[in-house]
Amino acid sequence: MLSWCRLRVDELPVPEAVKEVLRRSGIVELYPPQEKAFGMGVLEGRNLVMVTPTASGKTLVAEVCALKHVLELGGKVVYLTPLRALASEKYETFLKYADLEKPGGGRVKVAISTGDYDSSDPWLEAYDIIVLTNEKMDSLLRHGAKWIDDVTLVVADEVHLIGTDRGPTLEVVLARLRQVRPDVQIIALSATVSNAEDIADWLDAELVKSEWRPVELKEGVYLRGRVVFGDGSTWELRRVHRRPEVNIALNTVSEGGQALVFVESRRRAESMAREISRPLSAMLTDEDRAALEEVAREVLEASERTRLSEELASLISRGAAFHHAGLGGAHRKIVEDRFREGLIKVLTATPTLAAGVNLPARVVVVSSYRRYEPGYGMYPISVLEYKQMAGRGGRPQYDEVGYAILLAKTEDEMDFLMEHYILGRPERIYSRLASEAALRSHVLSVVASGFAHTLQGILDFFGKTFYAYYYDVKPLGALIDAVVRFLWREDLVKIEGDYVSATRFGRRVSELYIDPLSAVIIRDCLQRGAEELTDLSLLHLVCHTPDMSPKFRPDRGEYEELLFFVEEHRGEFMTDVPSEIMNRIAFEEFLSEVKTAMVLKAWIEETPENDLLEKFGVQPGDRYRATSNAEWLLYAVGELAKVLGFKQYVPLADRLRLRVKHGIREELIPLASIKGVGRVRARLLYRAGYKTLTDLKRASLRDLIRVPSIGPRLALAIKEQVGGLVSKEELEEFRRMAEKFEQRSLSEYYEE
Repeated sequence: MLSWCRLRVDELPVPEAVKEVLRRSGIVELYPPQEKAFGMGVLEGRNLVMVTPTASGKTLVAEVCALKHVLELGGKVVYLTPLRALASEKYETFLKYADLEKPGGGRVKVAISTGDYDSSDPWLEAYDIIVLTNEKMDSLLRHGAKWIDDVTLVVADEVHLIGTDRGPTLEVVLARLRQVRPDVQIIALSATVSNAEDIADWLDAELVKSEWRPVELKEGVYLRGRVVFGDGSTWELRRVHRRPEVNIALNTVSEGGQALVFVESRRRAESMAREISRPLSAMLTDEDRAALEEVAREVLEASERTRLSEELASLISRGAAFHHAGLGGAHRKIVEDRFREGLIKVLTATPTLAAGVNLPARVVVVSSYRRYEPGYGMYPISVLEYKQMAGRGGRPQYDEVGYAILLAKTEDEMDFLMEHYILGRPERIYSRLASEAALRSHVLSVVASGFAHTLQGILDFFGKTFYAYYYDVKPLGALIDAVVRFLWREDLVKIEGDYVSATRFGRRVSELYIDPLSAVIIRDCLQRGAEELTDLSLLHLVCHTPDMSPKFRPDRGEYEELLFFVEEHRGEFMTDVPSEIMNRIAFEEFLSEVKTAMVLKAWIEETPENDLLEKFGVQPGDRYRATSNAEWLLYAVGELAKVLGFKQYVPLADRLRLRVKHGIREELIPLASIKGVGRVRARLLYRAGYKTLTDLKRASLRDLIRVPSIGPRLALAIKEQVGGLVSKEELEEFRRMAEKFEQRSLSEYYEE
């Protein structure tokens, strides 16, 4: 299939061991964009911006360059991604090189770090290839991680996200890295950047920009049973269903393909999957059904059962699934993996999937080109967003052609979609750095970590950003001046003549990786206190900060209950309750904070996931993001309380942080902290009489295994963690019990 490629893997100037790994992966010849990248000197250290479609081999270029740095130059590589899920995917990609021998001895070591923003992670010094999120890299720079001095290559994946709300972090990280390591090589990757030349100029990089794909992509518009493609060809579909999305999906599956249907909302993703699953089920083979039943069981066993997980399992058993941010991480991964394997035939998803992991399908259907925008109503999506979704069309090594299809209702709409999206070009990418919210944190970090010591030095640093490349830096200077004045007023920085330095408070805020405005709110609330200090006091405090996300907006039906709750707990809040009459917007925002705090309180009272879903409408994925953010903000509350001299809050903040992390009442903190236990097993152990680590230390393996959901292997792991002694006789008995347990559970598993 790839015989037209001129350059073979064998010809690359990299160690033979790297070539062998590639050959074992089935890569013998290079794609044209890869060939062009290597021909531009990327292996000789030239910076590179590579903008080519999905599955065109961008990551392979980064892999080969990374191994060149590690095995021949003795360097260290950082691979940056915008999302944790994408970081995990890239980590797995690099693991295939982990057995390679380094010239100086030892093997290539690959690491991933995406959490804990209050650490320099010195352990990463021992690793050669390190996969990080952009935010984690920013945090490491703020902490002055020493091993960054050894970095010789930085890969920035999905660089087009510089043009989004999260873009300033990547922009500042790249500017900082170029200041810290002027000779570092940078490779920036993206599937869609219209003004890639600007990114390349900013980074002083060579540019590889190509439309070449290993699988041809045909983009078209569906109207009344027929798809008209941009090249003039057509696809007449058999009418097997009245709904266009379902009709296209079923036609695709009948021809041996998979379909990915993008919809505008979570509710629509679920309802569309239900509608597709009914006729799809009849198209499955007996072998398909058996395999999908196993996947459905896997979903139900992955975490606490909820109405959402039960519906997902039911749909999967019929060949369809949905994917959105409301699903828990374990469920999203199962859906992604089983879709890749071809078991799930049709997947309905919100656009968040397009910005995440690589998940191609033969046919991509974009069911709506409008999204709800607060304040605007339904608004057309950007061409860039459409192209990100369309790029999923076509599975390399499976399909000769991939298809991306928009849906039209009229001839006029069809003409608009063809002209604007199918034949259109993605919008240019612009920096989003010039906002006070973005600059607050980054200006403080530049000062606190010693990147700049004067007002002019701050301006000089930001003069190296993409914003300054694109625009005159003077308007940014006025905004930076306003931000510095805010930081000075709030005692985050000191100004002595031209000299600017961070206060102790400011340095700690920067290290904690929170918005300085959040820190000011926390400080003021701790200073004010509450009439009655309770768990709710600190839970609402963290929900009151701009860093808390998501905040759960109340439905109209919850309004009365929330108002009653506010009155009942008014003395526990550390902020004023806004007047509903005088400031309606602030009052509604306050109610969102209160509802979010109520969800957190229910979580730490061990309310099951399904009850959170039914009572508050909070789905597991949202609950996880809320509790993860709250856990970090509670940690910040405790740390800032130490710095500010409000030590009376520290024990409560520490206990609450652990309770929010695990979703438990206070008495379970020691048990839930044991790896592999979690909140459900911790409660079962507690009910069985194991209330302390000492109780577990004294327990026999046989007794622990009698506790529901504690199998032999987990029982042994618990004993190892708490330091309990296990005799040889017990170990022998454990092995016999483990074998019987596994045999019994497997037989029961297949009998169900």
